[in-house]
Amino acid sequence: MPIRVLIAGPEGEFANYVQAVRAAGGIPVLSTDAGEAENCDALLLPGGGDICPDCYGQENVASVQMNPERDRYELEILRRFAELRKPVLGICRGLQLINVFFGGTLHQDIPGHKRFDGIDRLHAAHTEHPFFCKACGETCIINSAHHQSIDRLGEGLQAVQWAPDGTVEAVCHGELPVWAVQWHPERLDSEAGRGIFRTFLRCCTD
Repeated sequence: MPIRVLIAGPEGEFANYVQAVRAAGGIPVLSTDAGEAENCDALLLPGGGDICPDCYGQENVASVQMNPERDRYELEILRRFAELRKPVLGICRGLQLINVFFGGTLHQDIPGHKRFDGIDRLHAAHTEHPFFCKACGETCIINSAHHQSIDRLGEGLQAVQWAPDGTVEAVCHGELPVWAVQWHPERLDSEAGRGIFRTFLRCCTD
């Protein structure tokens, strides 16, 4: 049966994530209700504005476009999926939220990775992790559109993909079926972009 993927967000938003899930063969379900964890097979945490720094014990020095209500419901949804040990995929902000959920912290502003003149930056990334090797290869070109990144890794998380400057581009959890990328496969028209969603959905049936 097709995999039901909860995209954490209100109905009518995140159209590019909805399209990417459908293209990979899944059924997207948009909701901010953690109770949907009982009805869905997997969770997708999409990109967006910055997480409130008080969520990871810092004062705000460079965070923008914060939404405390979104932080609240996404963390609650992620908590429920983690309790149920159901698969989770985080994208950009989603990776950062996963890191914060597991007790990690963020660099609030880094150079060289945010969009330039409204266009994603492209650069190489390298991994040796099986999930990401299968999804996008040991080396691939990814798109960068963020100004924050992982600082201290959350408990149980492993950094498994890096940009040339050492920025963490992907993580996974050592015990839970949790994977995340700092880049945006939903708007990268390449085998690497499509491969993330296909590989994630395959893992949901393993």
